[in-house]
Amino acid sequence: MKQWSVRASVRTHVIATSSPAPRTLSTTIGELPLEEYRLPLNARTFAILHTGALLAHEDEHRFLSADQSLPYGIALWPASIAMAHALGTRDVRGQRILELGAGTGLPGIVAAARGASVVQTDRQEVALHLARINAERNGVTLEHRAADWTAWTDDTKFDCILGADVLYADGLHPHLRRIFEQNLAPGGTVLLSDPFRKDSFTFLEALAADGWAVTFDKWTVGVTPPPRPVGVFQLTR
Repeated sequence: MKQWSVRASVRTHVIATSSPAPRTLSTTIGELPLEEYRLPLNARTFAILHTGALLAHEDEHRFLSADQSLPYGIALWPASIAMAHALGTRDVRGQRILELGAGTGLPGIVAAARGASVVQTDRQEVALHLARINAERNGVTLEHRAADWTAWTDDTKFDCILGADVLYADGLHPHLRRIFEQNLAPGGTVLLSDPFRKDSFTFLEALAADGWAVTFDKWTVGVTPPPRPVGVFQLTR
């Protein structure tokens, strides 16, 4: 961490209540009940459908250890909320943005609402389907693409690359790094939100050692004490 420049700002967000009338999502594993998360941000409120909020460590542990086939991309993760708030503080108008692992689509939807041209990618088709639904519900237009980081072929340049909680597996780090180096335009920025996972530190430290400038803001997410800390890391070359 000593190679990083740290901005010591701490921001807190409280999750909104679920919708009183959950919807369902039709999938090959059945009808999945959906909850609605409402995010007041600047002058508008974003409404995001998801299959459950995994804010605390305990929520995440129960979800990942359960014997079920529910795709993790359609749950609501704290890193997505923190990234959405961070984008609400940035001027992204006119930028071309690539979102990796879009999930429910919240960060990219916020960026598009703030004037960015956004391409959302995910390898889970059910996640892309829900991201499309959420984009339509929030009145924004985005491009959606099915994409696998380990078989990436796109060489389009982007002003900003977003990833909310994408550093969870060290086996994916070389593929993510290749995408950053291949697809980030000169002078561009990579924004990664992460709940301070150990493997994430290793990756970020390696980038810093190779000349990337890494800074971060710390956000907190959740209503059940203790709130979940999330870092939003900015990477530039």
